[in-house]
Parts: sequence; C-alpha cells; structure tokens
Amino acid sequence: MPRLPQLPADEELVEALLGLAVPFEEVNGLLAARTRLDRDRGLRTFFEEMLRTQAEAVGTLGQPAGLDRDWAAGTAGGEGLGTLLFVALAPLARAHHRALGIPAEVTGPTLADLGRQLAVSRWRGRPGLGNARWLTLHFRGELFQLGRLQFQRTRPTGADASAARAGGADEWSLQLHIPDHCGPLSPAACDRALDRARAFFPRHFPGEPYRSCHIFSWLLDPQLADHLPAESNIIRFQRRFSPLERPDRPSVPEDTNPLKFVFGDIERPLESLPRDTVVQRALVDHLRAGGHWYVRGGRLPLRTAVPIVVPAGVPAVGQAPDR
Repeated sequence: MPRLPQLPADEELVEALLGLAVPFEEVNGLLAARTRLDRDRGLRTFFEEMLRTQAEAVGTLGQPAGLDRDWAAGTAGGEGLGTLLFVALAPLARAHHRALGIPAEVTGPTLADLGRQLAVSRWRGRPGLGNARWLTLHFRGELFQLGRLQFQRTRPTGADASAARAGGADEWSLQLHIPDHCGPLSPAACDRALDRARAFFPRHFPGEPYRSCHIFSWLLDPQLADHLPAESNIIRFQRRFSPLERPDRPSVPEDTNPLKFVFGDIERPLESLPRDTVVQRALVDHLRAGGHWYVRGGRLPLRTAVPIVVPAGVPAVGQAPDR
C-alpha cells in the first residue's frame, strides 16, 4: 500500500498554507485544527481514512466517493479538516503535475483555489471551507486554471453521455468554470485562456481528444441582454456560445445562483442589496419585478477560435462589469 501523505509540522505547515494562498486570518485556526488531530486518535483515524481515499484518486477522472460537500462539518473537532486534507494532498498533486510535464505556472494557480475558496466562504458569511468536494477536481488533476478560466476534463458516460449528445455536446468536452476574484471577464482575457487550453490539453493529455468547451452558468441567461449594455463583458462572453440543452434537467428558476456569486449573502432582502454596478442593479431589479434567473448551457468549439460578433457602433472594448 502506498505511503499515506503527511501533514507538515509547525512552521512548515504555515509555509504550506501560504503556498496554497490560504488567507492569513485562517492560519491560526488551522494550526489549532492540526493540534486537535495530533491529540484525538479517533479524529485522526477519520481524517486519514479520507486522506487515503483522496490520495488514491489522484490521476483519475471522475468524482471519487466519500468526500461529501460538507465533509467533516458535523464532526466534533472537525473544523479545518477539509483544508488540512488538501494541504496534505498538495505534494502528491504537484508530483502528478510534474509527471505529466505540467509547468509550475499552471500548478500554482490551480491549487491556490484552496485559498480562494476560503476567502469566498468568509465573504459569504460562512468561515471555513464551504465546498470541499469542488476542490477534489483540482487536487486529483481533473481541473486546471489557465489564466482567467478554469477547464475541467470531462467525458460523460451512461445516461449523462446520452443527455449530453441529445443536447448537442461532444463526447470529449472541457467544462468551463469562472473563478471569483480574478478580475474582469474581458474578451482578451478569455481569448488568452482559450488559446492556452488549445495548446495545453493536446500536449499533456494526448489521449483525450477535446473538441469543444461547454459551460452551465447564470451568465448565459439570455435575459441578461435585456438589462446589460451590448458591449459589456458578460454579453460578449455569452455571444461566444451556441445553446447547449440538458433534456434530463428541467428548466427551473435558480434565483439564488447569481445572487450568491454577485452579492455573497443570499439571505438579505432584495431591497437591502447594494446597487453599485450595472450587474447588481440588473439582478435585483429583475427579481423585484417578478422575474426569475436561470442557469443556461453553452457550447464552444475548441479547435478554432470563435470570433466575437460585436454589433455595429459598439466599441471593440467596453467598460468591464463585475464579472
């Protein structure tokens, strides 16, 4: 049986946390969590069982069993265990990247999503790691950050594959994700990210013939075009994609989805939310008028660049919105 990854100790743990962009205000709490692990044999056994499961999943494609969304949240003394799990996995994840020839300038930002997720959780009023399952994608080598966008290796199987083909998706497709706190979603930044993806995946995963990208996001809700300027980054991002349907998933309102990403706190009354940007005003005004927001899908061919069609009279570069 392969040797179980180990957590670094003392000052080395602080360095490991900061190397993964963990915010400074989280460090003391995580050091305390490490002390609890050392002193509580039952907690340590619980932690090591999950660590072994995730270590064995490094290099695989597909969600490994066991790590629920709120893993360890209800466990006595479990605060911080999710973060420490990924700190312990990080050397294994980096070694896997090196074996594939993936450069450090990709590995670093990809694994640093750990720190970003902690910052986002705190911004949303829920200190700690709010979605540990999401980060398994990064640490087992399924998702990579290439500039402004993240690209997830996917190959649907079974019923998912049938639904994907019925909706117009390819057998091999990279799912796009848009990380928070990475600046405007400008056309130039997206172009650079897509160009990097076109070179990255054939080089490091030559047996996986990705022909397209796809995304499911509130940013593709066509109603946004009724509220935002035609030259806004969000609308220009929408125009890259052809519609991608999911026949297996009915279209239902997901109003809290954009509120979560734009405002953080989804419990606040609509009338109390800030109205500082055109996006904030659009989201709130639409809901207050009785409308709803929806998550929509889109497909983008990967092998050749897709030009952005800008209406006549619209400047080539517009004012950047929040996203």
